[in-house]
Amino acid sequence: MIKEKINTTLTFEDFKTEVLSDYKLATISRECSLLGRKEVLTGKAKFGIFGDGKEVPQLAMAKAFKNGDFRSGYYRDQTFMMAIGELTIQQFFAGLYGHTDIEQEPMSAGRQMGGHFATHSLNEDGSWKNLTKQKNSSADISPTAAQMPRLLGLAQASKIYRQVSGITNAANFSVDGNEIAWGTIGNASTSEGLFFETINAAGVLQVPMVMSVWDDEYGISVHARHQTTKESISEILKGYQRENNTNGFEILKVKGWDYADLVATYEKAATIAREKHIPVLIHVNELTQPQGHSSSGSHERYKDSNRLAWEKDFDCLRQMKLWMIAINIASSEEIEAIDLQAKKDVFEAKKAAWNAFIEPIVEEQKELVSLLQKIAETSKNKERILKLIADLNSIKSPLKKEILVTARKVLRLIMNETGKEELSLWITSYTNKTQEKFSSNLFSETDLNVFSVEKVLPEYSENAKEDTDGRMILRDNFDAIFTKYPETLIFGEDAGNIGDVNQGLEGMQEKYGELRVADVGIREATIIGQGIGMALRGLRPIAEIQYLDYLLYAIQIMSDDLATLRYRTVGKQKAPLIIRTRGHRLEGIWHSGSPMGMIINAVRGIHVLVPRNMTQAAGFYNSLLECDEPALVIECLNGYRLKEKMPLNYGEFKTPIGVVETLKEGTDITLVSYGSTLRLIQQAAKELLEVGIDCEIIDLQSLLPFDVNQDVVKSITKTNRLLVIDEDVPGGASAYILQQIIEQQDAYNYLDSKPQTLTAKAHRAAYGTDGDYFSKPSIEDIFEKVYGMMNEVNPVQYPSLY
Repeated sequence: MIKEKINTTLTFEDFKTEVLSDYKLATISRECSLLGRKEVLTGKAKFGIFGDGKEVPQLAMAKAFKNGDFRSGYYRDQTFMMAIGELTIQQFFAGLYGHTDIEQEPMSAGRQMGGHFATHSLNEDGSWKNLTKQKNSSADISPTAAQMPRLLGLAQASKIYRQVSGITNAANFSVDGNEIAWGTIGNASTSEGLFFETINAAGVLQVPMVMSVWDDEYGISVHARHQTTKESISEILKGYQRENNTNGFEILKVKGWDYADLVATYEKAATIAREKHIPVLIHVNELTQPQGHSSSGSHERYKDSNRLAWEKDFDCLRQMKLWMIAINIASSEEIEAIDLQAKKDVFEAKKAAWNAFIEPIVEEQKELVSLLQKIAETSKNKERILKLIADLNSIKSPLKKEILVTARKVLRLIMNETGKEELSLWITSYTNKTQEKFSSNLFSETDLNVFSVEKVLPEYSENAKEDTDGRMILRDNFDAIFTKYPETLIFGEDAGNIGDVNQGLEGMQEKYGELRVADVGIREATIIGQGIGMALRGLRPIAEIQYLDYLLYAIQIMSDDLATLRYRTVGKQKAPLIIRTRGHRLEGIWHSGSPMGMIINAVRGIHVLVPRNMTQAAGFYNSLLECDEPALVIECLNGYRLKEKMPLNYGEFKTPIGVVETLKEGTDITLVSYGSTLRLIQQAAKELLEVGIDCEIIDLQSLLPFDVNQDVVKSITKTNRLLVIDEDVPGGASAYILQQIIEQQDAYNYLDSKPQTLTAKAHRAAYGTDGDYFSKPSIEDIFEKVYGMMNEVNPVQYPSLY
């Protein structure tokens, strides 16, 4: 293990210089908070949430933070980001203004409000930087405690890199697993289940995580007595304290205004976590919040005079000043000079940030005004156009919205005039250019996206029989994957020792070890978090959620964190996590759910793949491991024992993503579905053929992305009829599928009958075989629905059944 060298020859002058530098930076951060609030109140910024009152402990944390380490924090950590050199004053204000230039606002290019921080893990082509050579911050999100699950994975990655050999490009991501994942959270947010789930999992896994709780006694206006038992998170977590021969945490407590003790505490925590891979919780209490929770209100409304007086006395900057004076580091005059210089520096940087933000927009304003003035000269609506020009010109600090609104209003006034074409082109160009700044990078825009993977068919021996259990195809393909990709690992409930509940991983733990094929506890949110964190550090995790119904426990983390990661970093971070689960067509409420409408509308930014058999599923895993995007693969619960052909090229065949497959050609009606339901449709189609109805059957294979070659509408041009069959509730995934076909593919041009859906009932599937039959589409339901549609077309040939 490589250990950090400690400087044991620090002189008092060196110490003094370091402390004064820290104080100056903390003061600059405080001035940013104070001036930032004013910018919101004057209308230059929309909303502000700042880190005032937390400056000194963040300085201490930054001192212990090394290259290769990762932060997973929340929106109070501006001082820390400044201290590690990843946030300038000007960038702070660019974030407050929502500057859409990634060079000016490198955290999110205005896609998140200020206070949400990230570093860049990727080169311009989407390839990884060497993360061991820089200080790293995973991209923040606002939902309280939602930074916790990913923190677990960031820490676990160090354990994997330390203990698993042969990982591809490991040197880019870790130096012997010495990296720490540093978490921060407000004390009130420790009431969230995600906090407790992560704390428990970290104690079990024993990973190098240092968790800081910034405790200022309040959650917005709600006091700790309403938040936390005993009003102390460290008190109620005492049972997690590690003891001899047990796992658990090291729990430390320190006052947030005590600079010297904070520095010592963070050094101690770093040593424990970095060398021994023992998680540490640091409860930083007696902190203040000088301006209250955010710019939307004042803390004087809910804090009494005694509390306000105490906060003034024990403000961490004031206490640091008193300490510096007491030990002769600086005089009060020297400190006052630092304070004055900080005010000046912050004001100048704020001014520069504002000018950089507003000047390009003013130029666009002038450009449009010039064009509109020319158009007005020959328009019959000249006076109305001049009025719109004057209104736009009167805006000293215009928004892009205000510019575009004016242009579009003028366009209405000149619909039949000569200037229409020029203005229309200007609006289109301006909209496209600006829209890109707000809408790019939801999915990968690099050469490693899912569409870069070439389809490879499964290969079979000449005498191959369809006599192999589907689970064995998955198992043998996973075996090939783990051999081919040493950075790949899989983990989930029952995934390890018994090889998952359907034995698709049978024997894999014995062959590849408990770290690469791992059992975990019942904690779906942090299973996904483990995957996100490890994927952020170059590993290729497959996180298994035992059943599709259980995905609801993790949907918030998938939606708010994983799905938005690439978007909110403008392509500067990625987490190509594969989520494996199983669902559909099992009997009972809790293991037969198909909440696909909920899922696909919550996880835009994650691909959603719905294979009908295990060969397809295996091909999806092979495809995903060749690209850099996250995906959810939903295996068919009732397909593990169904017979399929055994391929010869495990690990190599690839199911194309976003491409449909036509299972049966027909002339009368197009039937569209996915997953297990297709087996019912195929049987129904055979029975329909007996009465003269020839169905075309299309397997969507993936819902996100959807039919990129628009093959469904090509089918409809032939059949002129459409039925979407789905196990989700009415208006669930079927509504999405119809929207894609009718609106995006313009299929309405070719329909001779009303497009229809056949779905499950609005309730969950009742228990037992009869419950399934009366809750979800059956073969008879499909037959009669199609027959009824054909009856409408030709009632003589297809007389009514009922």
